Parts: sequence; C-alpha cells; structure tokens
Amino acid sequence: MDIKIIKNRSDIGAGTRGSDLGIDALEIAAINAKNDFFVRFPYEDVETHNESIYNKVNAPFAKRIVHVQEQCSRVASAVQGHASAGGFTIVLSGDHSNALGTISGLKAAHPDQTLGVVWIDAHADLHSPFTSPSGNIHGMPLAAALGEDNLACQVNKVAASTQMLWEDMKNIAVDGPKVLPEHVVFFGVRDTEEPEDKLMEHAGIRNYTVHELRYRGFDTCLAEAKQKLEACDQVYISFDVDSMDCDMVSYGTGTPVSKGFDPEEVKCIIQSLLSMGKVVCLELTEVNPLLDNRGNKMAETAFKILDEVVSGMNR
Repeated sequence: MDIKIIKNRSDIGAGTRGSDLGIDALEIAAINAKNDFFVRFPYEDVETHNESIYNKVNAPFAKRIVHVQEQCSRVASAVQGHASAGGFTIVLSGDHSNALGTISGLKAAHPDQTLGVVWIDAHADLHSPFTSPSGNIHGMPLAAALGEDNLACQVNKVAASTQMLWEDMKNIAVDGPKVLPEHVVFFGVRDTEEPEDKLMEHAGIRNYTVHELRYRGFDTCLAEAKQKLEACDQVYISFDVDSMDCDMVSYGTGTPVSKGFDPEEVKCIIQSLLSMGKVVCLELTEVNPLLDNRGNKMAETAFKILDEVVSGMNR
C-alpha cells in the first residue's frame, strides 16, 4: 500500500501550547520502542505559522484565524497531492483545527466522490465563531467542513472581518461543505456545549458514546456505523487522543476528559472501520507532551495504536 505521512506541527488553533511537540513525542516513542515506523514511509513536513502565537489576538471569537486558515490551506494542498494519486495518507497534526485542512484536501482530490468522516474524540468540534465560548479554532473544524454557522444558537457578536475570514475557512480547497451531516459518525464524544448538542440533534449526527459501545457491544455499534457510511465512496478517520480516558492513560493532551476509551477500544474501532476498504486517511492529533503527567505516556500509547493499525493494513 502506498502510504505517506504528513507531519503538521501547528498548534495555533488550540488554547494551550505544546501540541506542536506532539509529533516529536510520537517519534521519541518509536525510537524508545526500537520501532522503525518513521523511516518506513515517505513523509512531508508542512510549514507552520507557530510564531503567530506571539501576535495580538484581533478576532476574539476565532483566535489567529488568518494564520489558521493559511495553515489549513497548506495541509489541504499536501493531502490533496497524495490522495489524488490514490495513496493512503497518515496525518500527524498538532491541534485539531488542522483536520479542516485534511478534510478539504481529501475532498479536493476527489470532488465528485462522497466523503465520510469518523470523529473519535471527546469533543464534537462543532462550534463556529458565532457560538464558541473560547474562540479557539480547534473547536470548530468539523463545523467549517460541514459549512455550518449554527446561527440558531448564536451567542457571540462577530465582527464583519471575522465573518469574512470564516467564510474563507469554509471554502478551503473546494467551495461549500466537504461532508454532509448524515455521513459523519462520532465515537466517544462526551464534552460538549449546548449549541453543539442542538446542532447534533438538528442535523441528526450519530454519536456512539463510550457507555453505549460497552453496553450494546462494539461489534453491534460498529456494524451500524459502517452501514451508515456505506453510501460514502471514501472515509476519513480523525483520532483525537483525548477520546481516551485521561485518568487511565495520561493528561498529555490539551483538553483531557475522563471516562473515555481505553487504548484497545480505540484500536478496535479503527481496525473495524479499516476493514470496510473505504478508509483513505487516518489523522492522529492533540498529543501534548508538555501536559503529560506520566512522562511520555500519551505519545507512547497513541503511537502503539498507530503502529498496530497500520501494520494490520499491510498484512
């Protein structure tokens, strides 16, 4: 299989610094495990705007949106290049705002194909500048990919200049929505705000909670999820490490949430979805070694999952 790794060390969409070091932490985990994963595949480093973290915030409801938009455009270009040739893309990114770039690049590579999105995350990331309580864009990438402002739940008075930049974000690489709500499936989302809950309900986005998966059984729920994605030509999986239980694994991520998955459960979800034969991209995001309370445990755990699912693909 033609696999390429896109390394994107950008963390400007997050509210806490340090996820720009997540890729290095993953590589250190591989070195310490005497694993050659990172020399096995070709890779591309995406230029970043991390120095912009020192700039004054001029858009409080979409912080650093100018540079986040540029960064997502860079990621989209890198992903599109490999995806257009039919290759499988592994994206390693700092904060989750970058997922908008990945989704946009995949859609641009095959604009006439239907894209499905699997979001393994503690958070829905369905905010917009009109609803965000923090203004951190790592809480907005999926809303942007859906082309969703959620004005019905507006709480922020957003400047016209920010609205124009948000429109640019929603139209990266391909104009309009990149994915439809019926082709989005959440796994493990458990930390949301009211505007996100209302949007999920209105749009009919399915969320398989940790409790439901354990109560009804992973096989049953995953079979349903795959049936929901059957209409999709291609599927993208986004794995945010905060989907895992921070008390069980580590606090090495920007927004840790308890009562999440254990690592084997995440691996089970990803491997089951890969068996569909439709997954074209896997993204791993939000490893923050500066916040890790157990050495480099989060990166070690995430790398082990990554290595095992990719090794399974090549068998």
